[in-house]
Amino acid sequence: MYRIVTDRLGYHKFCARWVTKQLTDPHKTQSMGSALTFLQRYWEEGDEFLDRIVTGDETWVKFVNEETKEQSKQWMHTHYPNKPNKFKQTLSNRKMMATVFWDRKGILLTEFMDHSNVRGFCETLHKLRRSIQNKRRGMFSEGVVLLHDNARPHTAVRTNALTF
Repeated sequence: MYRIVTDRLGYHKFCARWVTKQLTDPHKTQSMGSALTFLQRYWEEGDEFLDRIVTGDETWVKFVNEETKEQSKQWMHTHYPNKPNKFKQTLSNRKMMATVFWDRKGILLTEFMDHSNVRGFCETLHKLRRSIQNKRRGMFSEGVVLLHDNARPHTAVRTNALTF
């Protein structure tokens, strides 16, 4: 039966490929359009265009109450029968969002927040603006291209009203 299915009918088993999320056709079209726009701008402007791109991404980070080996040492007599135990560190239930913005020259801003919302993201964008002004003088005069995902705080009307 295996030979009939594989040799004669041409069927094979394939493992599913892991992807982050299922994109709809409009999302795929929008993503392709954005990629083509960027390629066109790079073709026209060259490396100067790459110098203007600022990328941002975020991830949730769990707290670890970590104690170093040196911190866990205790004074004990050499003949003491029970040696101290050190247990494996566990992640706490508390977590923070780490947001990082960078360009091709390096990291511009790292920000930690307890939760993600529009107001917090707008404050982060104001900090990013100050960071760019301090670290990349003259970048705003050329125009900044900000790349980030389409999470709700990133696509909100209030967020889009902030211009770079």
